[in-house]
Amino acid sequence: MGMRQALMISGTGVIPVENRHGTTDVLMIRPVRFLATGSFVPPFRLDSRDIDARIGRRPGFVQAMTKVSSRPVVSSEDQVDMAVHAARAALDEAGEAAEEVDLLLFAAAVSYQSIPATAPLIQHRLGLPPGKVAAFDINSTCLSFLTASDVAASLISTGQYRRALVVSSEVASRALPWETAPLTAALFGDGAAAAVIGRCPDGGTGAFLASRMETYPEAYEACRLGAGGTRYDFHRDPDAFRDNSLFEMDGKSLYRHTFQHFEGFLARLLVEAGWAVGDVDLVLPHQASDTALSHLVDHCGFAGERVVNIIADHGNQIAASLPTVLDSAFRSGRLQTGMKALMVGTSAGLSLGGLAFIA
Repeated sequence: MGMRQALMISGTGVIPVENRHGTTDVLMIRPVRFLATGSFVPPFRLDSRDIDARIGRRPGFVQAMTKVSSRPVVSSEDQVDMAVHAARAALDEAGEAAEEVDLLLFAAAVSYQSIPATAPLIQHRLGLPPGKVAAFDINSTCLSFLTASDVAASLISTGQYRRALVVSSEVASRALPWETAPLTAALFGDGAAAAVIGRCPDGGTGAFLASRMETYPEAYEACRLGAGGTRYDFHRDPDAFRDNSLFEMDGKSLYRHTFQHFEGFLARLLVEAGWAVGDVDLVLPHQASDTALSHLVDHCGFAGERVVNIIADHGNQIAASLPTVLDSAFRSGRLQTGMKALMVGTSAGLSLGGLAFIA
């Protein structure tokens, strides 16, 4: 049994690792795991053939360009409805009563409204008791679920909280640039997913081994939705507010910056986990695009069968993408107890993020 495995099982492991400043830190193996997951997609689906007709292209054009055949889109549901459905599925799977959750994190790129945070509303809708739960939001755009899970794991490891419910829900079909960039708009789908995170049972497997996030802000303007915050004042400059109310993405710039940094980032994450590429049993990537998923296979050395790809019938669900992939992997049996898994992705900003864990 290797040192990492022994320490992981004991639940008190520390490993010396070199940090980004070239000095040595101690890596704490956090004895927590994803106890259960759940997801929800709205029943209505927008087929790529309907988009072909909408933009005046031949049948099959959008699917050929994006590799998305259809994507779920909200009709009567709203963002909180989807979040509650996914959260209840995760809680039911865990077999835990709602009172057992004492930390609720809502992880999304776009919240239900600017103020207050969305998490308290989800707490109320789930019937989690007032005053017994800490509920707040975390936003790192597409990486929000990953960073929220990382925060939850750290707080649970200190003993401050016992069990966390992390929920991501996105209405990605809003504010899309159908007139100016229809192929960008065609990438996105709506949905929600959630995970219950808690300490590993005594003697059980599972651990969060390593997490890493690197940010390269030179690509800050390459992916944005400008209006809705304080940058543009609706009352003082309504034209600027309107002109910046649609999603914008410079795909070539994002890909160039990601390509420049991602392989080095991945190598550093694997070193922190003590893994080689071949050690990873399953890769759970953000479903940014088919091009991004192909990069993991073609340039990062992962075999195609080890990379979970659900983009064809989900599209890019922003922050809900990673937990939906996680839930899909668990429910399909592709991710099983004891397997070495790598959750990775990119987010607007530009940030690269990853979490190495034992399922």
